Amino acid sequence: MPFSRSPGAQRKATFRDIRFLLPGAVALTATAGYINTVVLGFFHTPVSHMTGAVAHLGLDLAAGNAPDAWASSSIILGFILGALAAGVLVGALKLVPNRRYGVVMMVEGGLLVAATALLTQRTRWGLPMVALACGLQNAMTSSYCGLMIRTTHVTGTVTDVGVMLGHWLRHGQIEWWKLRFLSALVFGFTVGGWVGALAHQRFGPGCLTLPAAGMALAGGAFWFATHRGLVDLIQDAAPEPPRTSSFPSQRSRPPGTP
Repeated sequence: MPFSRSPGAQRKATFRDIRFLLPGAVALTATAGYINTVVLGFFHTPVSHMTGAVAHLGLDLAAGNAPDAWASSSIILGFILGALAAGVLVGALKLVPNRRYGVVMMVEGGLLVAATALLTQRTRWGLPMVALACGLQNAMTSSYCGLMIRTTHVTGTVTDVGVMLGHWLRHGQIEWWKLRFLSALVFGFTVGGWVGALAHQRFGPGCLTLPAAGMALAGGAFWFATHRGLVDLIQDAAPEPPRTSSFPSQRSRPPGTP
């Protein structure tokens, strides 16, 4: 009867996969930090996470500021529509890198180009476009090895880091690769926000052309590489929830096995 891989083999496989996933995840997180900071220089509501957007919507409603309330509402709606679009385009329940991720990144780049054109004209219609791009990016990935990977905000990531450190203090054990992975995401978002602030001070909203071009080029390269079979990041992955048991399912048993 076949059994699951040993813990040592599973750790080796995890490190092999994470070696390829970590740079991309950090790059996406840094991109979101950059975008969010640039847009905050244009309008007071964040676009990469909805906690701040909903809070500002409440403030705008309480102050009777209808134009800002409409702008904040458009950001929230744009983020939701972006996540919806990612669900349609990607369709996977867990992280399964394939050519559809390249398509999503190219679409995000196109949205950022349109948003840049609108924001440089000082129109707020660019805000929901940026939020749409962020929602699309954030929903591209769902989970990997028990981690919830969110690339446009770090609230949950920082929470996970704190919980893991608490478990380490209490039990003396921790999965260090997860801690390093999550810490790298926080670092990437921070650096991206810092660079975005500097770029906005010098170039204004037009500096969004940098992440727009980067996402479009990266998406095209990723699509081409996966389409041509040049990369195979996760050979074992399948777009379905993981089994709750390490034993094979009924479908995987040989015919005639009780």
